[in-house]
Amino acid sequence: MNWNNFIQISVYLVVLLFAVKPLGTFMAFIYEGRPVGINVWLGSFEKWIYRISGVKAEMGMTWKEYAVALMLFNVLGIIVVYAIQRAQVFLPLNPMGMAAVSPESSFNTAVSFVSNTNWQGYGGESTMSYLTQMLALTVQNFVSAATGMAVLVALIRGFAQKQAKTLGNFWVDLVRTTLYILIPLSIILAVVLVSQGVP
Repeated sequence: MNWNNFIQISVYLVVLLFAVKPLGTFMAFIYEGRPVGINVWLGSFEKWIYRISGVKAEMGMTWKEYAVALMLFNVLGIIVVYAIQRAQVFLPLNPMGMAAVSPESSFNTAVSFVSNTNWQGYGGESTMSYLTQMLALTVQNFVSAATGMAVLVALIRGFAQKQAKTLGNFWVDLVRTTLYILIPLSIILAVVLVSQGVP
């Protein structure tokens, strides 16, 4: 390992350690529904999402209900990602006329993106249309991470509230993670990368 590698790892660890407390506090406030600024600003949008999707945000879920919601969401994700890949030849935003992805590759990609492993057995730009990459893969990059974070939050709640009968609401945790944590962080990191000349 050369000095450059050592410096990069050291800078990464220092930034990570300095980010733990503010980011952890911010995330705790978001999951508790306490005002932090961004959730005050986007709170009406969050409520609108619950209203159009029929989610009762104030209702907690038992661990079984939370697990069922999680599994249903992931199974639906697999079906949607698979279907988009198989139908991409008929869908818009396919200027290169990409053919439908094979059933095996579609299933493999759907499962890997929904499980947040993102294993790719294909060349993205030579196999997937723009719509498939945006609607299927990019969406899963966010919601699969949000699903994992929601499970972690439910686990923490379970340890912290030993006598509680509910673990929170999966749908609320999913929306808050995506809307207030993952999307803002991705925007901030994108701006940092662009400022450094990354295309």
